[in-house]
Amino acid sequence: MSNPVTIIMIEDDEGHARLIERNIRRSGVNNEIVPFTNGTAAVDYLFGQDGTGANRKGQALLILLDLNLPDTSGIDILKRVKENKYLKATPVVVLTTTDDSQEIKRCYELGCNVYITKPVNYESFANAIRQLGLFFSVIQVPPAAP
Repeated sequence: MSNPVTIIMIEDDEGHARLIERNIRRSGVNNEIVPFTNGTAAVDYLFGQDGTGANRKGQALLILLDLNLPDTSGIDILKRVKENKYLKATPVVVLTTTDDSQEIKRCYELGCNVYITKPVNYESFANAIRQLGLFFSVIQVPPAAP
């Protein structure tokens, strides 16, 4: 038995968030999407009141992460998720406008699964998100650590 995957979207730009969600839905993915507009709220949700992440034990999650957040760095969130025993198996898809090769390399070194640069051209971005939606529909998310 597998739990449905909950998509955690951490994106401070409401226009981008709506575009991401609309195109995920358009590609046939109906999973729950839990949106956050800042890193603090997302970290509180992911790691819970005690900060351990045990509250997410056994949940199938997939994180869409913008790196440029108003209150914290997406890199810091990625690092915390991948260092946490309950969350480290959670796939993280970085969706950001940053195309710096050093930053991309760092994200992969920290454990991100996919890095997508948001093009300024909205049609190209929408197409990338549709492709991502197809990825969601076939991905097998590993179970969280016991």
